[in-house]
Amino acid sequence: MPQLSRETGSTLSEINIVPFVDVVLVLLLIFMITAPILQSGIEVDLPKTKTVKEISEARLVVTIDRSQRVYLGDTPINIHDLGNQVRAKSSDPAHQPVYLRSDETVPFGSVTTVLDALQQAGVLNVQIVTKPLTERAQSQ
Repeated sequence: MPQLSRETGSTLSEINIVPFVDVVLVLLLIFMITAPILQSGIEVDLPKTKTVKEISEARLVVTIDRSQRVYLGDTPINIHDLGNQVRAKSSDPAHQPVYLRSDETVPFGSVTTVLDALQQAGVLNVQIVTKPLTERAQSQ
């Protein structure tokens, strides 16, 4: 029985990485665009202070935006339902901290209304989220 030669004219000695590089660049672009959005879906300009504590764990966050809409996490919520929703999502509302993010242009009366709703719900530990002062902002 005759044997057929399976040799080809040339061997493939390199792997074509161009498609791989294309995919990696597209993924990099997608992550660069979506990373700031994933931090928080609600856009607020936080007030600036000298002392800032970083939030390192996933916590309950109540946000008040420029138009004084209230959010629990990223979902809009009625101020009258805020206490019930926080109690439902918290295992220990009396001791578990709730973080309050508020736009710096929101009147203090709106902030106190949210604080009162949380206190009526039994939330005793409310921490206000701020942004650190920069050296340039301190000198002005």
